[in-house]
Amino acid sequence: MSKSASAHADGFEPEFVEKLKEIFEERILFNQVLGLKIDMLGAEEVTGHIAMRRELIGHFAHQRLHGGVISATLDAMGGLAVMAAIGARHMDEPPAQRLLRFGKLGTIDLRVDYLRPGIGESFSVRAQVMRLGSRVASTRMEFLDADGKLLSTGAAAYIVS
Repeated sequence: MSKSASAHADGFEPEFVEKLKEIFEERILFNQVLGLKIDMLGAEEVTGHIAMRRELIGHFAHQRLHGGVISATLDAMGGLAVMAAIGARHMDEPPAQRLLRFGKLGTIDLRVDYLRPGIGESFSVRAQVMRLGSRVASTRMEFLDADGKLLSTGAAAYIVS
């Protein structure tokens, strides 16, 4: 995790942050395929990034990022935002117990709006939880180029129990 992620972890214990990073970046193998990395983990917002790689190109003539990569990245980061919000809601529990709460987390609805083509060397993504209920969480996400220009937006709902 980057220095900013550990510095801005909203009071999360280092054990919780490191285990959540391990789950997200290493155990969820598709996130490895995407090259998705966490930059900042907060109770209300998470940020991450991916680097452009040949395997992620969707349009060979224009070297554009595949739309599926964008939607999968937005979905993954929305899920991470929900994990962080759940972790923050249950700070009275030990980190290991809070990490077990993510077992039933799953996407139930995802909407992506593609605003501009994904062209560049790297991309950042941020996600916020709009509402965390007892059964469903709602999020919104943004996918940006290296200059911070908005390329795509997403909104999703996740089952949490």
